[in-house]
Amino acid sequence: MVYLVGVLNQMNMLTAKEIALVKKSWLTIRKTDPLIISNEFYGKLFYDNPELRKMFPQSMEGQYGKLIDMLNTIIERLEKLDDLKGDIFQMANRHVNYGVMPEHYNMVGKALLWTLQKNLGNEWNAELRTAWVNCYAVLSGTMIAVTAR
Repeated sequence: MVYLVGVLNQMNMLTAKEIALVKKSWLTIRKTDPLIISNEFYGKLFYDNPELRKMFPQSMEGQYGKLIDMLNTIIERLEKLDDLKGDIFQMANRHVNYGVMPEHYNMVGKALLWTLQKNLGNEWNAELRTAWVNCYAVLSGTMIAVTAR
């Protein structure tokens, strides 16, 4: 039980300003066709890390929707990540079953930041990058911690 309390505490490490920045920028991203965002993200991920492609289905259409749905759900509830703890734990365990290793989270994070920067254009700055890095670090760190028990 102490272990789970520690993991949950990691989930609350975002400041109110970081949450606001992430949410505002995500609203901008959502104005772009989700298929474009997903295609760019996975294109970058697989270009930089071709070994990861085999972990995904041949047809990526369903995966594109899962990516956007997952990001929408998490970002909408950033102020209340405790409410998502069960979902995050389940997602972490599913990712282990897919063969995801802790080092893969860094690869995904780089592709995500690249996609955000590309699509946010002039809105992208050091403060926004830091907010997204911290957001992703909290979520990926939590998922890694859950599966390392």
